Amino acid sequence: MSLKIAIGGDHAGFTYKEKLVERLKANGTEVTDHGPFSDASVDYPDFVHPVASDVESGKADFGILICGSGNGVAMTANKHADIRAALCWNEDLAALARQHNNANVLCIPARFISYGLAEKLVDVFLASDFEGGRHSRRVDKIKC
Repeated sequence: MSLKIAIGGDHAGFTYKEKLVERLKANGTEVTDHGPFSDASVDYPDFVHPVASDVESGKADFGILICGSGNGVAMTANKHADIRAALCWNEDLAALARQHNNANVLCIPARFISYGLAEKLVDVFLASDFEGGRHSRRVDKIKC
């Protein structure tokens, strides 16, 4: 069974998204691309909500969201009760987001990191497992 990823973002994240979709598919990952499909200016919530809904419903195992700062997509995704979207800009944060926070959506700030680092963040995020234990109690208290 292959991993299922929902991906989206905004115009600032378009180029990274396109490259990540191609890379993930080449590695055998099932990807649902919610757009955008060009670098023309768009409203990121239009692309974030479908990604978050896919993760919430189980259609996707994880989500990846990419915008200029990563903040807008993270704030929007985290409005969904069962989403734990983490804004990451280094590999340690990507690992800890999964290990300690059971994050299910990775948010990438395209204007602040290189594409090569974005690839590494995706790899680390998807390879890291939630540690459970004391972290489970805390994660269970996140949802309102």
